[in-house]
Amino acid sequence: MPRRLLAIALVLLAVLLTGCSDDSSDRQPGDPVTAEEAEVLAGLLAGNTEEGGAGVVVTAPFGEGGLLTLTGEVDLAGGAGRARAVTDYGDDRPDDVRTVFFTPDQIWFGDLPGLPAALAAAGLPDVPFLRRPVATGTEAVPLTDVLVRLVLNLGAAEADDAGAFTGGGTTWEGQRSIDGQLATVYASDSGWSVAVDDDTGLLLQYVTPLPGLAGGADAGADADAGADADVTVTLADHGPRTIALPEEGQTVDAVANAGVAAAVGV
Repeated sequence: MPRRLLAIALVLLAVLLTGCSDDSSDRQPGDPVTAEEAEVLAGLLAGNTEEGGAGVVVTAPFGEGGLLTLTGEVDLAGGAGRARAVTDYGDDRPDDVRTVFFTPDQIWFGDLPGLPAALAAAGLPDVPFLRRPVATGTEAVPLTDVLVRLVLNLGAAEADDAGAFTGGGTTWEGQRSIDGQLATVYASDSGWSVAVDDDTGLLLQYVTPLPGLAGGADAGADADAGADADVTVTLADHGPRTIALPEEGQTVDAVANAGVAAAVGV
């Protein structure tokens, strides 16, 4: 039933947008969303889960000119993802590049420079990954953890209440191209915005303010996120995804081996 309701809402939205296109001057950016558009917005996260997952690119600025970029894929139905995490510190330091796998509770780090030496010094077997719990809370949460939680929260088991998007708090902001796909943009007075594919009704992009609470791009970085900045999550190629998480024999527990974790900045 949710899939049918979403499909009906998408048809209604297509009719609405076609009708508006004949006289776009009747509608201005900042106008409240219609009831039909509210239904589409209410179904976006559930629609992501129904599709299974997507390719994902996340960008988040931090510190003075720093930028963390995650590029990979997410299985929103299964609650897991993997990405290549690149930290550009915005200065003469080389980029930090590592592999991350993640679930709502755990995050794995691989391709860590110095990990073999740190493991050997601790008398531990040479494995490719360190694993620790995903950090939560309101203070000094590593930026990587903030972003993986955000990505996984773009899926939902059920549609939201469409009434939450009416009443003037969510507005129509016009159309623009996202990676070559024409999308309609909606914004909330709470700060977030979404871009919805005009052809498929699927979420293409989610932008939200990042509070100045996060630490650096990983546990070892010393830069703060500072003032509020926007995180941008772009989704593409929606469909089923299978994420094979690192096996236990490939992993060392970072909490139980804090010295190793500190040596490699996890």
